[in-house]
Amino acid sequence: MGEKSFVFSYATLNADKTPYAGFPNGIPDNTPFGTFFGRQSQHFLKDLGYDYIWFSNGFGFGMEPWASTGVIFTGKGFNEEKLAETKEKIINFWSLFRNECPEFRIETRGTNLSTGIDLAKDGVDLQAIYGGGFNILPPPNSPWAALDGDFGLEMIGYMSRMAQLPDDRYIFRYYTHDPWWLNSPWLDRYGREPHDIYLPMAVARINEKGEMHLPTHLNFLTIDDSFGNMPTQVPDEVTPHILKARYDSPTSPGPVVWVYPFEEYHDWAKNQPQRLPEIYYGDWFIRQAINNGFPLNTVISTKYLAPAVKNKPGLFKESTLLAIVPEAGSEYEKALISHVKNGGKLIVFGPADYISPAFAELLNLQNASPIDGELQIVNHYMPDQVETGFPKKIRHQALFSGGGLRTKVKNTKDAHTTVQVTMKQGQQTRDAVWTRALPDWKGGKVAYVRGTNSSHFEGGRLLKPDDANEYFIGPAYLRYVLKEFGMEYSVDKYAPTVKNPVLTIARNDNGFQFSGYVPNTSVQHRFKFPQGAPVLLGYDTRLRNGYAIYSLPTAFHREVRVFVEQQDGIVSCKEMHSGELGISRRLAISGLKNATVRVYPTEETTDESIHFYLNTTYPWKEGKLGFEKGDPALGKHYVVKNVTGDVVVSW
Repeated sequence: MGEKSFVFSYATLNADKTPYAGFPNGIPDNTPFGTFFGRQSQHFLKDLGYDYIWFSNGFGFGMEPWASTGVIFTGKGFNEEKLAETKEKIINFWSLFRNECPEFRIETRGTNLSTGIDLAKDGVDLQAIYGGGFNILPPPNSPWAALDGDFGLEMIGYMSRMAQLPDDRYIFRYYTHDPWWLNSPWLDRYGREPHDIYLPMAVARINEKGEMHLPTHLNFLTIDDSFGNMPTQVPDEVTPHILKARYDSPTSPGPVVWVYPFEEYHDWAKNQPQRLPEIYYGDWFIRQAINNGFPLNTVISTKYLAPAVKNKPGLFKESTLLAIVPEAGSEYEKALISHVKNGGKLIVFGPADYISPAFAELLNLQNASPIDGELQIVNHYMPDQVETGFPKKIRHQALFSGGGLRTKVKNTKDAHTTVQVTMKQGQQTRDAVWTRALPDWKGGKVAYVRGTNSSHFEGGRLLKPDDANEYFIGPAYLRYVLKEFGMEYSVDKYAPTVKNPVLTIARNDNGFQFSGYVPNTSVQHRFKFPQGAPVLLGYDTRLRNGYAIYSLPTAFHREVRVFVEQQDGIVSCKEMHSGELGISRRLAISGLKNATVRVYPTEETTDESIHFYLNTTYPWKEGKLGFEKGDPALGKHYVVKNVTGDVVVSW
């Protein structure tokens, strides 16, 4: 196909008289590449004593593994008629390869994209590949965030491909050196900052039993640089971060859990190809949301949601689920409705063209005629503060946003429905973000975010985000709507074009692990959760109107076990030494003024083993403070109220 391009894994070969190990008499005309490559690999791997083979750079997963276009999606539309044939060709490659090379394990690089994007643009049937019994390890996280800072793309690729697996194995991979290009990412591209360790290692999947499931394999690309050197500085500096990230890996679901439609996307591609735009849109939208600070690092497949909750009924009591509109009448739809009506939190995003009457009733939603193009944003829903101001218009392109904007609140007189964002074109209005909570839902609440992709295709490889000076970036609404569930993360910056931070919040042993990438360190971060303002361990925060305000470095990874309700002041949380038999942790919280303090100790901590002290020091014989157990809806924690000065907590 020319310079700087890729060869189809499902290509066929012309006749070749040259003898090869597997073809001593040459290659017959029209030999499938999978047959040739499989037979050659079997000879090569066996003769040279290799353990496995690595399929790099998207090999076996489509035509153009780095681009947003392919055989199916051209950048202008979808070639639906090519989908079935292309899917068959890809799976045939895997079968042909395995016929010739049956035993050696295959490890894969995958593309730089995601399950839904690869399926919609290149016909990659990951479900069939996973289910083919090919003894493969699924693709790890892409290293491309090192090149372009696109952590949203890395994270959606990683999570979407681990939602359902061929077995229980999957890989985390880290990019230390590159033997092909003259760079050593740890030293140059990352600048020795560990954001691409802590962000993807905060990711975990939930299996059908409701268990947190971490990576089983660790890969490094690679131990030597482009000249074959192996500088000890790199492993010396990287290894502690890898180990720390593993120690702090999730042990329970994060604050937001992506319920990934792995089965639905593959079913639509097979039986409803007119929905390819929805498949393509869904992952791109989440990519942009993550790149705009949406804290997402836990994933579960739609197939596993109901059995996981059945096995562990309280699994998501501290989480908000993120889901597309479910298939009408499905068990998954029933599980989502039951989740909300029994006190659960849910954000639904994407088009609702195929919504069932039952789910439309839950959301109080109706569809009108679609509008697209340039739209005016009627309501101001903007927790971020930007000195130069935000644009008041948005560009909703149907091709990149799963269709036109059609959604409206059905019953506008419903006192339990609150519209956050309305968009207008001429005399037509559509509702883009709203929330609903009925009194008999036991505290349950649902938010609907229609979702504008705010990306377009200009040629080249990836979809390009719209100009933030001209158009509001729609995926930011996912982060904003978390406010309706009591969890606020806002950014104060100079201009809309200043890149937003990327954030993950992992739950580890009842604590919170905040990890982030801050591409522009001039921004300020504001946090306020239902528990209060999070106080990062080892940091000081300026509290303003109840929000914790931080200036954070390019890469950060900090534990949070303390939340403070207090209007103003400078508060800090610092580690102290134990100094006492039976005590494993001691934290000092200072700067309190008539504050309520909530503390999340480790899981095994009991009421008898936790101690609070007010304005006292070693040997901890005086100043003992009474405490109470916190609201179970906010997880296991302890509370002290109306305290001023310094509080020390130990367990």
